[in-house]
Amino acid sequence: MFELAALAYLIDKAFGEFPCKHPVQFMGGFINRFERRFYRNHFLPGALLVFCLLAITLLISIAITALCRLLPDTLSLAVLAMAASTGLAKTMLHDSVAGVLTADDPKRAVGLLVSRDTGAMSEADIYKAAIETWAENLSDGVIAPLFYLLLFGLPGIAIYKAINTMDSMIAYKTERYFYFGKMAAILDDFANYLPARLTAVLIVVLAEDKVRAWQCLWRDGHKLESPNAGYPIAAMAGALGVALGGDAVYHGQLKSKPRLGVAVSPIDQTTLVKALAMALPIDVAILGLLSAGILLGR
Repeated sequence: MFELAALAYLIDKAFGEFPCKHPVQFMGGFINRFERRFYRNHFLPGALLVFCLLAITLLISIAITALCRLLPDTLSLAVLAMAASTGLAKTMLHDSVAGVLTADDPKRAVGLLVSRDTGAMSEADIYKAAIETWAENLSDGVIAPLFYLLLFGLPGIAIYKAINTMDSMIAYKTERYFYFGKMAAILDDFANYLPARLTAVLIVVLAEDKVRAWQCLWRDGHKLESPNAGYPIAAMAGALGVALGGDAVYHGQLKSKPRLGVAVSPIDQTTLVKALAMALPIDVAILGLLSAGILLGR
């Protein structure tokens, strides 16, 4: 699996999103159609959606894997790696967050990345939201997909993306989705439990001030309502020497959230540049670990 994961990572690094309909779009379309037809704000309809999407995703990914086994080994690896690379989002994530730095309207640009309301954001709030998006989605878009690809191959990364897509679409604590999205939220919390913590450790290892990053992770990682999101965000806050988190407005309602990290420095454009500069060390670390796995497996 190490060869498959390394090649998939390199494909994502080189090409990013392919110019065709993404598998997540098909998943999103299925979720929308199911919701339009069967929506009830109860647990069972939401659980049925989860079961149906995961079953379809598993069957398709197993079928693709089985068909690839009929091809020569090199071609099979290449096809599987291309398919698996669609489950990785490192390049898209980096480019999307970096777009906040060059956007004519940074507030609008960050509004495309976060679910919180951006209308009243200050400049510091804009860059803080972008840094939090970068940190949290290093887990959701990079480490977690790789983790399940290494464990279970193409079906593993496909199932993870299905869970993550459902979480992003229906796992909200709003009146409409509180019960309908409950199963999706539970599964996403479970699926991201280990990857979020692995991401946080990776950030600590790559931080210039590893002691401060570790202290912030240990002290603040558990403070957010989410059982997972706080860990990479706290580690990133410590690595940068800033305070992340804090109160934010969601769907018109002010939500009180704890602060993570230590405000050694203010948050500005330079802080986001520094956060995004971790992209290259992350690439080196991931590819180094995958290469080590390939060598040890021979």
